[in-house]
Amino acid sequence: MVTTHRTMCPMNCHPTYCGMEVDVEDDRVLAIRGDRSNPDSQGFLCIRGRSTIEVPDNPARVLRPRVRDRRTPDAWYDTTWDDALDRVASAIRTAGPGRTVVSRGHGNSSNGLGGQYSLRFANMLGLHHWDPSIVCWGLGGFGLWLTGITETHTIEDVRDHSDVIVLWGANIASQPLTAPALVAARRRGARVVAIDVRRTEAFAQADDQLLIRPGTDTALALAMLHVIITEGLYDEEFVRAHTLGFDELAAHVEPCSLAWAAERTGLSAETVIEIARTYAGAGAASVLIGGSSMHKSGNGWHAARAISCLPAITDQLGRPGAGLGPRHAGRVHGMGLGQLTDGTQAPPDRMISEMSSIHASLERGDVDVLLLLGTNVLSSFADSTRIAAALERMPMVVAFDMFENETIRSYADVVLPGTSWLEETGFKATGTHLYLMDQVIGRRGDTRPVREVLDGIANRLGVEDYLPWSSPDEALDHVLDHPATGHVTVDQLRADGGKVALRTSPVAHPDLTFDTPSGKVELRSARAAELGVDDLPPYDAPADDPHPLRFVQGRTIGHFHAFYDHGQALPTLSRREAHPSLWISESDAAPRGVADGDRVRLHNDRGSMEAVAHVTERAAVGVVWMRDGWAGINDLTSGARVVPDAAAAAFPAGQASYEAWVEVTRLDA
Repeated sequence: MVTTHRTMCPMNCHPTYCGMEVDVEDDRVLAIRGDRSNPDSQGFLCIRGRSTIEVPDNPARVLRPRVRDRRTPDAWYDTTWDDALDRVASAIRTAGPGRTVVSRGHGNSSNGLGGQYSLRFANMLGLHHWDPSIVCWGLGGFGLWLTGITETHTIEDVRDHSDVIVLWGANIASQPLTAPALVAARRRGARVVAIDVRRTEAFAQADDQLLIRPGTDTALALAMLHVIITEGLYDEEFVRAHTLGFDELAAHVEPCSLAWAAERTGLSAETVIEIARTYAGAGAASVLIGGSSMHKSGNGWHAARAISCLPAITDQLGRPGAGLGPRHAGRVHGMGLGQLTDGTQAPPDRMISEMSSIHASLERGDVDVLLLLGTNVLSSFADSTRIAAALERMPMVVAFDMFENETIRSYADVVLPGTSWLEETGFKATGTHLYLMDQVIGRRGDTRPVREVLDGIANRLGVEDYLPWSSPDEALDHVLDHPATGHVTVDQLRADGGKVALRTSPVAHPDLTFDTPSGKVELRSARAAELGVDDLPPYDAPADDPHPLRFVQGRTIGHFHAFYDHGQALPTLSRREAHPSLWISESDAAPRGVADGDRVRLHNDRGSMEAVAHVTERAAVGVVWMRDGWAGINDLTSGARVVPDAAAAAFPAGQASYEAWVEVTRLDA
């Protein structure tokens, strides 16, 4: 008998998730499709979600604990959970907590609880814990935090109320549910502006397309502030009542003229002034700020600060259709959840989650045991050749995952097989609803959820109260016990169709209170100065480099980070993107003798990787682009420090610069 279950897509396309219906018969998944009853996605399910039908019974999936005594491909053998966990616990006991690290990723944290379980584990055992934001969005969030505009509007509010929608480095391929909202908004009469370093999918949905040079987003934002202030287009009453530092900001942007901006961004002066006037003159203007791709550069995070000053001086905060739209890790007003880490505390000497510091620590040999929870550090960390060298020397590398990846294949000593999202119970929360993700099929092979794995290690190390909850449902009830959910329980969710409307606001900062010491928007941030960064958003020009092409990475509709071994473990995604594809303009390809479809080598002083050339007019001259997550990309990127220790400790903002300039050579040349 076929039964149909409603759940959520396991891909972490935060903050817009899709609902799915799953048909199951005899413990097998027969079909997956979009859930038309889901109030957020309304039946939409992109190729990433549809491809997940290939996860549970995938022949490439790791189904049993594996260990090896030497790091060669032929040394792996299956073992028992007792043996595998004994090895891990023994290694931690020998190394000590000060030389053990838990590094969490998104890969096995798709049900909302993995991050809380891992942090509780690290806190209770006194281990170091690396935050996953350091390979993704962290610095952008830090910039917004300094200004104080940390809340976001829902996509429904943008759809229904925004007159102008600015997609600033935000591509609809990264947030698929944004596309239908844009279509509806344009049908209503909204004007859509897309700003990016390549002609993205969002350009097709935009009335205005602004192609700018990489690393110049801050320059454009400062120039827009210059126009708005010098032309008197700001709201003096709002500025006086709800901001600090306007006079200093005005002086700061005074040199940022139209000619200055045009020289840096590549836009014409007329375009800069038009976009500034369009934004300032809108009845309600919303900005959707890009995520990891926008902030993976040495100066990219300053853009978040500069952009967030725009709504602050134009009275575009606390009103429907204004402010900042949905973005990765952005929370709507009133959102919150209970914490499994309640009653635990991080050790005082925990390593700062900052990438250049991590590089240095690894190179000094400070880490003896690295526990990877759904993350592929060799793929995701900048300057990954340094990571590889450190892993080579590390005594014990443990990976908890569903599929092998290059970190596991080259450096892991123990592999712990994880359950998929259909084999355990969890949740997802959007800006408007919380959804139960109930277990609908049995565990495959000898897999286990992360809570059981960490509990097994904790017990072996003498921590018997790691899981004080009698069941997974009881732990989830603890997380759901919050005013935002109406203190709903798992049993109530099951009785009410698996979802509950959140008691949140579709409008960000409706009380005009902001996340700063003053409670106002801090255009000039004293907190920034205390943390060792500029008190006003600076524009730092991209550094010169002997290599001629600026390398930029981003997102496509067919992948998310390095999930499922870069998507290659799922046939649907592998057929769509079977190899790295490098976007390059005709102007840059022709002098190098590169034609569309040629195999090419990208290289710089740090490393190299191979790809297939995609010669396209959608790539800007002087810029090459590739979707992120491919093995080898971060052999090219810089692990240079971006923020000081104080800033990294105050906010999970420890990204490295990820800058990369490269040369491209045809392989058969």
